[in-house]
Amino acid sequence: MRCLVTGATGYIGGRLVPELLAAGHDVRCMARSAGRLRDQPWAAGVEIAEADAADAVQTEKALDGVEVAYYLIHTMGGGADFAEADRRAATTFAAAAERAGVRRIVYLGGLAPDDELSPHMRSRVEVGEIFLGSRVPAVALRAAVIIGSGSVSFEMLRYLTERLPVMTTPRWVRTRTQPIAIRDVLRYLVDWAVIEGEVNRSFDIGGPDVLTYADMMGVYAEVAGLPRRVIIPVPMLSPGLSSHWVGLVTPVPAGIARPLVESLRNEAVCREHDIADHVPDPAEGLIGFREAVALALQRIKEAKVVTRWSSASTPGAPSDPLPTDPDWAGGSLYVDRRTYRVGASPQALWAVIESIGGERGWYSLPVAWRARGFLDRLVGGVGLRRGRRDPLRLRVGDSVDFWRVEEVEPGHLLRLRAEMRLPGLAWLELTVRRHRGRTIYDQRAIFHPRGLAGHLYWWSISPFHRLIFGRMPRNVATAAIRADVPLPSPSGISPAREAFDVVDPSAPHGHDPRDSVST
Repeated sequence: MRCLVTGATGYIGGRLVPELLAAGHDVRCMARSAGRLRDQPWAAGVEIAEADAADAVQTEKALDGVEVAYYLIHTMGGGADFAEADRRAATTFAAAAERAGVRRIVYLGGLAPDDELSPHMRSRVEVGEIFLGSRVPAVALRAAVIIGSGSVSFEMLRYLTERLPVMTTPRWVRTRTQPIAIRDVLRYLVDWAVIEGEVNRSFDIGGPDVLTYADMMGVYAEVAGLPRRVIIPVPMLSPGLSSHWVGLVTPVPAGIARPLVESLRNEAVCREHDIADHVPDPAEGLIGFREAVALALQRIKEAKVVTRWSSASTPGAPSDPLPTDPDWAGGSLYVDRRTYRVGASPQALWAVIESIGGERGWYSLPVAWRARGFLDRLVGGVGLRRGRRDPLRLRVGDSVDFWRVEEVEPGHLLRLRAEMRLPGLAWLELTVRRHRGRTIYDQRAIFHPRGLAGHLYWWSISPFHRLIFGRMPRNVATAAIRADVPLPSPSGISPAREAFDVVDPSAPHGHDPRDSVST
């Protein structure tokens, strides 16, 4: 089946494309700029058509030969005329689909009640009605909160719960909603590519649980291992004030948060489950909210540094973050990164890295490392007493003082995961590479905070990180040079002191110091 996916740069579209490819479909992605898709891990496996949905000629050309078209475009309330822009694009797309002979349009909208709607939800309902009223059979799926890393609704839930152990909240936290896991959303979308018959109607889709937003924050806290959250509703917070409050507490932009907050005023519970007549529920049932949250947090709970954390280029599960997700998606991640040129061979540098810890120490402020180990033992941790199994070689699973070897790529990468007592998860990643004939040493200290205590911990130790991790690259480089024949330095500067590409360690990468690096 030849499928067209619009909105492939977005949260749903970016995850739908690999699912369609895995199901054996030919996929064409429509985007206003092809360059926006080049970083997607699946870009090489699809055809890309440059087109604006509001341009009839471009859109018809993009739809040529397409059997099933997925419409995943929606403006998040940007400006007074956003509804008119959505209306115009949907009308143009429906007409172009008819002329191109498209067999079915599949649209993902919002689960909306019959009472007064926010402008954001009203526009989404109207777009669905445009497709259902067109001459091309259409299926309009209507979902409430979608649970998965990268979903705006989920990210808002994540940050509010993790950062606020006690919170005063608007009344909408008591509104009932029926969340659905991203995996179930994608299953519905993919299956409609092959369902026979001219079905033309909307379907409510939701998971098995009906919860308030306060309930969801409570369950999230349990799954994430956070203390019970105290929620105090405050009736006077308007949607505008609520969105600014969300923007202050979380890195989700207020302009994106506002339409979502306005929508949360309305109950969003499925009134029917007729979709099961066409796409039967799996034998194990739909994914519940608790399991959906666990899946969204799975990579972190497994203590794997993936996707943007380690610049991985392969796609993961649908609930995992993607490299093209917004910077604020995927949860908080603090990174202290240092990059140095080293006047020694990569082999000499790797030998120093692989022998780190134990009797050789950590190449910076031994007193500080011993103090940290002593403090860890005071609170029941392992401290520095474990040393290492082999003074020269490391393998996955080895202990190195209060670290555990999580990954080794000989000659290139050593990743250590902290086993000290922390309000979060921490890694130390040491890398050797070549750049323009030079040996390069990359060092990253990575911390994923758990709750407010995790953020406070990172901010409180940042000054010490400047001393500890700031000195490591120079001392590691010096040790490598002493073990090797020094390479000439064109600049005339001592090779171990030639730094470049140094990232500010005091602030999370890519964000204001109050925010975090996304995963």
